[in-house]
Amino acid sequence: MPCGRPPAIKEKAVGLPISFEFFPPKTPEGVVKLRAVRQQLYRARPEFCSVTYGAGGSTHTGTFATVGEILAEGVAAASHYSCIGATRETVRVQLGELKAMGVTRLVALRGDLPSGYGMGGEFQYASDLIGFIRSETGDHFHIEAACYPEVHPQARSPEADLQALVAKVRAGANSSITQYFFNADAYFRLVDEARRAGIEAPIVPGIMPITSSTQLMRFSDACGAEIPRWIRSRLLAYGDDVASIRSFGLDVVTDLCRRLRDGGAPALHFYTMNQSQATLAVLDRLG
Repeated sequence: MPCGRPPAIKEKAVGLPISFEFFPPKTPEGVVKLRAVRQQLYRARPEFCSVTYGAGGSTHTGTFATVGEILAEGVAAASHYSCIGATRETVRVQLGELKAMGVTRLVALRGDLPSGYGMGGEFQYASDLIGFIRSETGDHFHIEAACYPEVHPQARSPEADLQALVAKVRAGANSSITQYFFNADAYFRLVDEARRAGIEAPIVPGIMPITSSTQLMRFSDACGAEIPRWIRSRLLAYGDDVASIRSFGLDVVTDLCRRLRDGGAPALHFYTMNQSQATLAVLDRLG
């Protein structure tokens, strides 16, 4: 049965829809912790919550289990779904599982290769997967694609990266969510270029709260997200002063969200890292 929701953050203070991303826990303790985190975040009345999908589908079981829990809690849930290593038959079967669970939203991605794993599978690009999902399920799923304000690190050029987004939308993506960033101008530039390329679908900025300088730098180096020099320098200067890092991070991310909201972003998607405090602090500040 759906659970009761705690009191909401003032919705008009934030002023636009929000969503949260989680990753499937690897331990029983992590499962229990994430349940508590979700209840705290539900105060903000998210439009939906998404759950990531490991390289080559390595977290398939955990992803679907977490999605099922979110649905049972009375909140819309989106399953990430990546196509690296997948066949049309495996995708067809798993789409059937998701439909049976009541899932109506997907985040469709190419995905990362597991270590030591060849390309494999029957899909080369996310646009191939999106097109297949549409051909198999019609309009059952709202499909989110991924896009990159600072250009995908494997893209041949910025124009090639933009054309990849065009291909995803033409294949059937309803909207897209960006990689996280800290330069609002990069997001607005992406939106402008997408509109000139004929993309009218919403482009939702992805937001990464800052709670740890070492974690942020490691993630950013791995995924190609840029940390502006002034932010990186301040984080390094704080050293192990966690309180100062979090306070500074809260200022930076709140200001970013305000610029995005005031500049017309259609929604905000928070990469929560299975934590609630930093995201709720940003939302409270926006009020």
